Amino acid sequence: MRGRVFYIGVFAAVVAGLAATRLGVNEYYFFAGYVVLQFVVIATAWNILGGYAGYVNFGSAGFFAIGVYCSIALIKAVDLPLPLLIMAGAIAAGIVGLATGYLTLRLRGVYFAIATLALAIVLETLVANWGYVGGAAGTVVMRPREVMFFDSYVEFLFVVMLVLAAGAIVIARTIEHSRLGRGLRAIRDEELAAECMGVPTLKLKLVATTISGALMGAAGAPFSYYVTYVDPASAFNLSFAVNAVAMPMIGGTATWVGPLVGALLLGSIQQVATVTISSELNLLIVGLMLIIFVVLAPEGLVGLVRRTANRARRN
Repeated sequence: MRGRVFYIGVFAAVVAGLAATRLGVNEYYFFAGYVVLQFVVIATAWNILGGYAGYVNFGSAGFFAIGVYCSIALIKAVDLPLPLLIMAGAIAAGIVGLATGYLTLRLRGVYFAIATLALAIVLETLVANWGYVGGAAGTVVMRPREVMFFDSYVEFLFVVMLVLAAGAIVIARTIEHSRLGRGLRAIRDEELAAECMGVPTLKLKLVATTISGALMGAAGAPFSYYVTYVDPASAFNLSFAVNAVAMPMIGGTATWVGPLVGALLLGSIQQVATVTISSELNLLIVGLMLIIFVVLAPEGLVGLVRRTANRARRN
């Protein structure tokens, strides 16, 4: 029954987003909604490895940028339609995730986190020296003038990211309730004990890293059409790495709901702050909210709600 309600809710959210494009809403809301949904995908992807398995990944911007530059290279070469660009970005980032995981997942704790951060730095250096995609100077990507069934390309991008967010949430929930999810939780709780009990820890971590990287790459693939000008500083922006960690922690890392709640809350606050005050305050907002939640609700909003509900039942 719960599964049926979940899928109905996901389908209803996609239909509602699609219906919103028919109501003549100000285009800015689709611009802002795209960013929030993009962070839903990134936060959900990060949580598959960082939340379920407890392996903190600081290289999220690197996997996101793989999707960005993979799509740019293909646009310049053959000008593929966006769905194929997303698929290509996901495959490329997934392969890099698998290779990176094989090289780094034998490391644990802070050593793994530093290795993923180093990966993002190496990738940014390579892209900055890759003239075909613009190098350090960046490149301009022209959006298609028209897209079928939509009044503007921004509305189309919003719906595409909404579908990606829905897909990421479905994947995360499926993992959470599968043998893979149970194995990842065992790794998070005590990896050595899990190995002694016969859990194939390296195999599960590699699967999680591949899925996580693929989702981040898929989120990055439409980015060039969204901003129209891309350089390494924008594709590897620190905000992607920071928000990828902060949003699941604020929402709660133990379940698929946490990254969704954290991304919707923090992403919306950042968009309001960008319009009303300044975009420079976004990372400050993230830092302040992280401090507040680490002190007052270390299990995130979802954990806080559950704890409050359990107290109410006992009383």
